[in-house]
Formats: sequence, C-alpha cells, structure tokens
Amino acid sequence: MPLFPVGLPWRARATYVAHAGKAVFRQHHRELEPVLRQLVPHDGVVLDVGAHAGQFAKLFAGLAPAGHVFAFEPSGYARSILDFVVRVRGLRNVTVVGAGLGDAPGELTLSTPLKASGSVRFGLAHLQQPGTAQSATRSERVPVLTVDQFAAERNLPRLSFIKADIEGWEMRMLTGAADVLRRWRPPLLLELNDHHLHRAGDTLATAWTALRAWGYEAHVHEHGHLTPCPEPRDGDFFWLPR
Repeated sequence: MPLFPVGLPWRARATYVAHAGKAVFRQHHRELEPVLRQLVPHDGVVLDVGAHAGQFAKLFAGLAPAGHVFAFEPSGYARSILDFVVRVRGLRNVTVVGAGLGDAPGELTLSTPLKASGSVRFGLAHLQQPGTAQSATRSERVPVLTVDQFAAERNLPRLSFIKADIEGWEMRMLTGAADVLRRWRPPLLLELNDHHLHRAGDTLATAWTALRAWGYEAHVHEHGHLTPCPEPRDGDFFWLPR
C-alpha cells in the first residue's frame, strides 16, 4: 500500500486505502476502448493530463504497448495512488509527471475540496487560488509546465493523443500546446464544463470557437461510435483534426 500523504487525518486514511484498492483492481472507461483503439496507435505517445488515480493511464498503456504514456498529476494525494498503481500493475510504458500543464511555466495553487470527515475529494482538484466556497479545501503549490516545453525537453518524436480532465484548465493547457497541435495534430479527449472553465477566465463558447479555429471538430461517444456535435454543451468530447 502506498504511504499516506502527509497530514491526512486518521479518519480519512480508510478512504485513502479504498481509493488505492479501486485504482489497482478496477478498470473504468472500457466503453471507450473500441474508439480509442482507432485513435491511439500501437506505438503511440499519449499525454494523460489530470491522470488522477490512473484509470485512463492503465487503458492507454494497454492500447500503446510499444509506445509511451506520460501521466500528469500535480496532486500529491492522487499521485501517491497513481505511482502505486503504475508500480503494482507493472506499467513499464507509463511515466508519472508530478506537474500540471498550463499556458505558461511556473507555479500555481492546486485546491482540493475536503469532505466533513477530512476525506479528500481528489477528483475535483483544480488549479486556482482557493475560492470563497464554505467547504474546506486542501491547498498545495505545484509546478506547472507547458505541453510545448515538455515535448521539447523530452525530445518527443511524436504526440499521438491527448486526454485532459483538469477541472476547467483545459484551454490553458491547449494554449501552451500551440506548437504541438500545429505540428502533430493529435486527437483530443477533453472534459469541458462552462462553470469550471470560468475558473481560468474561459467559457464553453470561447473554448468551442478556439478549438474549431485550430482545425478541430467535436464528437461525442454514443453507442460505441463518434457522432459530430456542432453546438457547445458541457460534457466529454473527442476533438478530431479536420
């Protein structure tokens, strides 16, 4: 079992063990596998941005056994579970990167909501200064890179696919990926939510406009297939290059 994060209350430690167990033994998102198999090549290089506890990282690792998955997770809580999953599952083609991705390199505050028991709602962690909400948060300063910076520093030979679920920071991340998007045109899987996007000064409408201007078209997953989605709405979308 991974080491408990520093400062985790005793009552929250049982929840942490449950989170770690589910991360190792369960596999979510299997319904997306047929579509992802068409988009992620056998030797693909994938960015899993907001890797959380590793559900997508595990899936991508199996889809690209001759490639590599870079799993970005700035949260110390989530990353300790993610590291454990990668080690226990023997995912040799997955590298965990302890940083967020944005439109400029630097350092930002990651805020994670807490339950009344002290348990961490780590699926809702987001980059921003703590807000005015009444619920308690766990805050930590985290490093932030850009995709273009990372690709250059790692001398990536290609970039095949980007998945991002980062609670409103998706467009900041894509702004910092301008060179990569122009050069390699990777398909994208993005969670876009208007309320969350406002945290970074974006909106669903501006995100939709920008992505279409960059030569991408939105599709939704329905019954095992991708269907074009011409109008902005909250949800998970596959953005395919034209």
